[in-house]
Amino acid sequence: MNEPVLFPMFVKLAARRCLVVGAGPLAESKIESLLRTGAEVVVVAPEATPRVQALAAGNKLHWLRRAFADGDLAGAFLAVAATSSPEINRTVFHQCRRRGVLCNAVDDPSHCDFYYPAVVQRGGLQIAISTGGASPALAARLRQEMEEQFAPEYADWLHDVAEKRQQILAAQLAPDQKRAELERIASRASFEEFLASRR
Repeated sequence: MNEPVLFPMFVKLAARRCLVVGAGPLAESKIESLLRTGAEVVVVAPEATPRVQALAAGNKLHWLRRAFADGDLAGAFLAVAATSSPEINRTVFHQCRRRGVLCNAVDDPSHCDFYYPAVVQRGGLQIAISTGGASPALAARLRQEMEEQFAPEYADWLHDVAEKRQQILAAQLAPDQKRAELERIASRASFEEFLASRR
């Protein structure tokens, strides 16, 4: 059977309700990654790690201290099933399917509508790496290699490029001149000039 072709995209989750079932070590990083996007995070779990408890106490998320119920998916944009029980995770996945909610059952690729990629982040620059769930270890290794390739300075350079791009777009230039300038400011040579200016 052929593997499905995945559609790569970056999704805006700000103010969207995202449900996480589970609040143990497996769920903790998933919760924090959702919080970084500005999502409205709801966690359902009888118990939680100290970190998740602290986030709940600080009103960073809403923690329902009980077992998962089907009604928890009402209004959810996506869900993450991250308990230590494969049976519970699969139940969450099947309930999500019935409701049309995207779901990721952690460490269970056949019960995932989406996968968490390995991510290299440099400010606004994000490079996401996925193996379609086949080998998270390979994705992690490639991320480490790319973190060396894309230096932390890329974050500041991207900010500089964004400012120059706005200036170019506002300038009275012919379309081909604009395109050439936009390509020039995004070039490797431009990055090297930026680095040299900071030394």
